[in-house]
Amino acid sequence: MTKVFLIDTDTASDDAIALMMAMRAPDVHIAAITAVSGNVDVQQAASNALYVAELCGVNIPVYVGAAKPLQQPNFHAYWCHGPDGLGGHGFRPERTAPEAKDAVEAMIEAISANPGLTLVALGPLTNIALALNRKPDIVRDVARCVVMGGAFCGGNVTPAAEYNMWIDPDAAHIVLRSGLPVELIGLDLCHGEAILNANEIAQLESLPGKLGQFAVTCNSQARQTYFEQNGTDGLSLADPVAMAIALFPSIATRWSEHYVEIETESELTRGETVVDRHDVATDERPACRKRFAWNGRLH
Repeated sequence: MTKVFLIDTDTASDDAIALMMAMRAPDVHIAAITAVSGNVDVQQAASNALYVAELCGVNIPVYVGAAKPLQQPNFHAYWCHGPDGLGGHGFRPERTAPEAKDAVEAMIEAISANPGLTLVALGPLTNIALALNRKPDIVRDVARCVVMGGAFCGGNVTPAAEYNMWIDPDAAHIVLRSGLPVELIGLDLCHGEAILNANEIAQLESLPGKLGQFAVTCNSQARQTYFEQNGTDGLSLADPVAMAIALFPSIATRWSEHYVEIETESELTRGETVVDRHDVATDERPACRKRFAWNGRLH
C-alpha cells in the first residue's frame, strides 16, 4: 500500500538526505514539500528541495512558507551547513521557481485531500503552526506527525534546547497543543551508533550513481563542524533518523507516551522540551495541577 507523505523542511544537508530517503522509497508518494525558514532562509530551503528532487529524478511540488519564526528573530545555521545549506558547493536546481501557492495553504489542501497521510517535520514548526491556526480541524486527517525536534539529554544550540524547538518555540507550543498525533524524534536518538563514522561515510561515497557522492559532499561543512565540536570524524544526521522512523516505524524498538511542554519565555531555557516522564501532570496534589500540553509518543 502506498503511503502519502507531506514533508515540511528547512532544507539543509541532513534534510537533503532525509528527502532522498523518502523520494527513493518505492511505497511512498510525496504529496508536497513545504519549505520553512530555519537552517537557511526559506527561499534557499525551497531551492535546495528542488535540487534534491531533480537529483532523484522526481517531480514533486515545492512551496515556500514562513520566512521567519512566529515571534523570534531568524538565526540560520550557516555555521553548520555552509552558506547555502548544502556545504557551499554551488548546487542549484535547473527549475529555480517553486510553486506560486503559499505553503501553508498548500499544506492544508494536501492534508485535506489525503486523509491518513504522514506529516514529517524536519525543521522549525512555523508552517504547521500557521496551518493549524488557519484550519485547526486538519488534525483529524493526519495519521502520524513525525517531528525531528527536542532535546531530552542536552541541546545542540543551547545547553537546554535543540535547534528546531529553540528557533520557534511558540510554533512548537501550538503544534504540541493541537491534538496532532506527534512523535518526537529527539537528539538522544541521533548520537552514539547513529553517527556515521569515517568508514561508513566512505561506503556511502562509493555507492554507484550520484546520490551517495552528493550526500557526502553536501554534508562537508556539517562533517567539519562535528569534528570541531567532538574531535572525531563523523556525521550526525538527525533528520535522516526521523525519516527512517517515518518510513519504517518498527525500527523504533522503544517508545513512551508523555505530556510535553515547550519553554517559550525563559532566556536560559527557551525552546527546552520539558517531558513529564513521571506523570506529575496528572497528579491531583495542588502543586502538580498544571496540565502539560500533549500526550503523545516519544521515541
